[in-house]
Amino acid sequence: MDKPFTLEQIDRIIEMAWEDRTPFEAIAFQFGISEAEVIQLMRAELKPSSFRLWRKRVNSGVSQKHLMKRKEEITRFRCSRQRVISNNKISKR
Repeated sequence: MDKPFTLEQIDRIIEMAWEDRTPFEAIAFQFGISEAEVIQLMRAELKPSSFRLWRKRVNSGVSQKHLMKRKEEITRFRCSRQRVISNNKISKR
């Protein structure tokens, strides 16, 4: 992966990759990296066991990481119960 990212951006990409409702297309739109590059980043940044767990989850059908495979009733990128996140910190209201 040739694109240099800040630690905050890497943290946000990892967070988006872990969220089941956030498709790879949203990560590509926001950060300009492909699914393969996300996988490469996850492999480099996570512990091997965490990476294997993530890959298993993405490929298992539990995840809705691909827009073409997700159910029609899923219209949001995040759960309605998820708190608003700003710069990876829970915003104070």
